[in-house]
Amino acid sequence: MKKLLAVVALGTSMLALQACNTVRGAVDDVESVGDCVDGVDNNC
Repeated sequence: MKKLLAVVALGTSMLALQACNTVRGAVDDVESVGDCVDGVDNNC
């Protein structure tokens, strides 16, 4: 039972870390769009 709980906890942790990377990538994409929209030359 302890092994199963450890495997579930590890799997959950891995999924949470992947979600953080996905959110960070989305934030980077939104920031890059904001950089292009601000009107500064060669900022895209």
